[in-house]
Amino acid sequence: MRRSGAAVAATAAPGAGAEPAAEVGAGPIPAPAQTVSAAAAPAVRQTLRTEFPFQLPRGYVDESGTVHQDGVMRLATARDELVPLRDVRVQENPAYLSVVLLGRVITRLGSVPMVHDGIVENMFASDLAFLQDFYRQINAEGHTRAAVRCPHCAEPFEVELGGSRLGES
Repeated sequence: MRRSGAAVAATAAPGAGAEPAAEVGAGPIPAPAQTVSAAAAPAVRQTLRTEFPFQLPRGYVDESGTVHQDGVMRLATARDELVPLRDVRVQENPAYLSVVLLGRVITRLGSVPMVHDGIVENMFASDLAFLQDFYRQINAEGHTRAAVRCPHCAEPFEVELGGSRLGES
């Protein structure tokens, strides 16, 4: 926008009786009350919990006979669920998906130096089932149950959504 010469002159050097023109951004601007109180309040930082401890029902027995029960599982990423699909073992046998996937997301198991799919495939079936359910729970925001209503009587109840294979929605 182009200013006229008179407007520029009035802004630069106001004459007698003339009010100085207010410029945008000039002078203190009072802050709204809610901004001041928000600035005074400490900022609440939200953190996302990404690792979850667990204890196996039976425990993994290593080659020396040591039983490992305590472990930690992290939240799965999209990559964790996609990479195993390229694995030849999973392509030949889709049931192997859960073994490979759990091998990626278990970050600690007792004193085992590195957890991988070879460790998971040598676990007892009850421990594997426990880990599959635990994976579903932590990756479904802590639960695998949904509230529903009976279509006949409209009575509310909960349904277990678990039971599908890992890596499938």
